This record gives sequence, C-alpha cells and structure tokens, in this order.
Amino acid sequence: KTEVQSQPERPAVVGWGSADAAIALGTIPVGMPEAAFGDTDGDGVLEWVMDALEAAGAETPALYSETDGVPFEDIADTEPDVILAANSGVTQQEYDTLTEIAPTIAYPGAPYGTSWRDTTAMVGRALGKPAEAEKLVSDTESVIADEVAKHADLAGKTVMVAWVDAKDPGKVQVYTPSDTRVQFLNDLGLKTAPGVEELAKGEDGFVFTISAEEADRLDADVAIMFVEGGDLSTLQGDPLLSKIPAVGHGSVVIIDQDDVLMALSSPTVLSIPWVIGDLAGRLDEAAAKLG
Repeated sequence: KTEVQSQPERPAVVGWGSADAAIALGTIPVGMPEAAFGDTDGDGVLEWVMDALEAAGAETPALYSETDGVPFEDIADTEPDVILAANSGVTQQEYDTLTEIAPTIAYPGAPYGTSWRDTTAMVGRALGKPAEAEKLVSDTESVIADEVAKHADLAGKTVMVAWVDAKDPGKVQVYTPSDTRVQFLNDLGLKTAPGVEELAKGEDGFVFTISAEEADRLDADVAIMFVEGGDLSTLQGDPLLSKIPAVGHGSVVIIDQDDVLMALSSPTVLSIPWVIGDLAGRLDEAAAKLG
C-alpha cells in the first residue's frame, strides 16, 4: 500500500508497461527502462512508445538499463516524485530501497503478472488521473472489439503460447493461463487450451516447463510459438514436437520478429493498437488450416 500525497509530475518507471500507461495519460516519465528487447532501430525505445512520445511532442525520457537489476542511482538521478512499477519483478528489498527515493507503486500479485487493464488503472490512480485511465481502458477495449469483429472465426478456438529452443527440443516452456500473453489472446475471443489448463495446475509463475514427451497434451486449436534458433520446420521435423496437435494441423503462428514478440509479451494501451491487426490476421490464417 502506497500513499501519494499530491499529484505527481515527475514519474520514473521500473519494469514493463507503466511507461506506456503514463505517456498515454499525458504524464511523460522523467526516466524509464531502456528497451532491452524488441527495439528494432537501436534507440532504446520501443516503436509504439516512440510514436506516442512524438505525438505528444515530448522528448525521450532518461533511459537506464535494468539488465543487471534495478538501477537505483540512475532512478534517483531523475529526481522522481513517484516510481511506477505496476508490472515488474521488484523484490521486497528493492521495493524498500525504491521507497527511499520516492513513493513506489508495485505489482499487486505475481511478478510481471499485472494485466494491462490493472497496470493502466494503477498508474492512473498514482498520477491522479483515475477517470482518464478508465476511459483509456475502455478505448483500448473498443480497439480490441473492432478487431475481433473482423475475425469471427476465432471465437471459441482454443489457444496456447509456448517457447522451444531448437538446441534443446526435449522440453517445451508453456505460458500459464494467468500470463499476460495468454490473457491478451483471451481478449481476442480465444480460449485457453484444456490441456494447458490441466498442466498448469499448481503452477505459481507465468511459465512452466514440460518434457517434449508430453507435447501431445498441448491440445490447442491454434498455437503461438517462439522457436529459438529454428522455425516451423524445426517442430514438424521433431518426432515428439510434431505431435503437438497445432503443429500437425499447421495452425501455428511462429513469432520471429522481436518487436511483435515484445508487443505480445507486454500488452499495453500503446502496444495493443500497434500489434493487434497483424496478430489477429495471422491467428485467423492459422485457424483456417483447421478445416
């Protein structure tokens, strides 16, 4: 529980998503994490974030690296009056240190498990803009609804998100139903695959690992998969991974663009409008292969 005594004007950001929400709400952070993944032009800022900064006529905030943990000194140097870490992985010790710099808004549940809706609402409350945040969520839901209406065939299809390393195909990392990636796909009208629901029972995090020998239990109609060092043929040519039903049907969306992967990994009020058309279209193409 954090009390913010007056409306902040100088937020600094830790983790994912809070910067997007603050910028969309018209309060430009004084500092935010440098994009360590998905930054295709190397300027340290994700494309949808830069688009929003430019639309607001704002300069790029101070950027700091979170590669080696929370950069306390860099954050302090920005002289923030609040720290937004609504979707992050800060520990209790890191939170305590951050609160010595400024009041800190941390995640309410699991690390990196705060939905885009909750992140937006929390940032809105922290910045004294709860009504604006509520409208921002509603506007984003309208964007999603408009896109869903274009792809009626997706409704009711089951889905999963998984990751495979081509150098170690003996295991599959599967994202849980509570993961923000999976929740975003649920927003598109897709249901989490029953096999994933069953395998995820008792899992506390956002991802779990299974042996490739259990791959046939991943019974999704449509699968979004990341194949490190490989592609769809990597899955199709493996005696165990080829038993994943979606691989057999060809109803797999391989995400091999870093920016699209990041937009899916961290859905926000800025990244959702940026990625949703492309993603929904590719999911629709995959679903069409089911016959």
